[in-house]
Amino acid sequence: MNEAKSVVITGASTGIGYATAHYLTKRGWRVFAGVRKEADAERLLAELGPAVTPLIIDVTDSGSCRAAGDEVRAMLGGRNLTGLVNNAGVAVAGPLLHLPIEEMTRQLDINVTGQLRVTQAIAPLLGAEDGRTGLPGRIVNISSVAGLNATPLVTPYACSKFAVEALTQGLRRELGLYGIDCVAVNPGPVATPIWSKAEEMDPEQYRQTDFYGPIRRIMGYMLSRGETGLPPVKVAEAIFKALTAKTPPLNQVLTPEPFQQWLLNALPGRMADRLIAKRLGLTPQDLATAKD
Repeated sequence: MNEAKSVVITGASTGIGYATAHYLTKRGWRVFAGVRKEADAERLLAELGPAVTPLIIDVTDSGSCRAAGDEVRAMLGGRNLTGLVNNAGVAVAGPLLHLPIEEMTRQLDINVTGQLRVTQAIAPLLGAEDGRTGLPGRIVNISSVAGLNATPLVTPYACSKFAVEALTQGLRRELGLYGIDCVAVNPGPVATPIWSKAEEMDPEQYRQTDFYGPIRRIMGYMLSRGETGLPPVKVAEAIFKALTAKTPPLNQVLTPEPFQQWLLNALPGRMADRLIAKRLGLTPQDLATAKD
């Protein structure tokens, strides 16, 4: 095992995080895999072998993040960590006019503040503290195409990913002081549990609102993407590039529908608004028809 290559990955129990842990261990990296449950830690050890060191990390708990950082510090000795992959996250859906405020708070706390908690705990090991040896490490934040264009009714998730874009840019400009780079990977729909968990959201809470039909449509889309989205290994390959390229792209956009994504970003804003509204049934005409 190549001790010179080591990485912390959050949200490593399933999906993108697990695929990345698997991909990197196969290439000789030492992976510190952040999970929330002991059962997941045991499973990762059994499936990926001794190249993986599970870490119990709750990204909403600063103490948990600091404890994980201390554990990695002890195992690395004085060597710099090669990389940090901030991957842990959830997706919250719902119409903004009726969304419970605590759901938006939870969305931002996990996807944005959680990344910052982990970064504060791990960045010293990437070269932001005196006395460490080796080249400065690199941070890869898992953003989304939703961080570049907001989809109605999944706007809480988009808000978190727009914020991740700002966090990434700010970290890159601040941590350049230590030679630590920070870049983003922006997947489109990926076949991971973050989308299949959409079925856990009960659309019935919005039955008495004008958004009941559209929210059912968007949930159907999310559930289908849990089955037909990009394979997580494709994102793992992009993360590997982000960790190892001499000058990695600031954003790597990955999507199973590249033309549609390009078109959405290329269209004038109000034209894109009309296209999305028509597709989801969010026009005044749709409202009038529903009330007839």
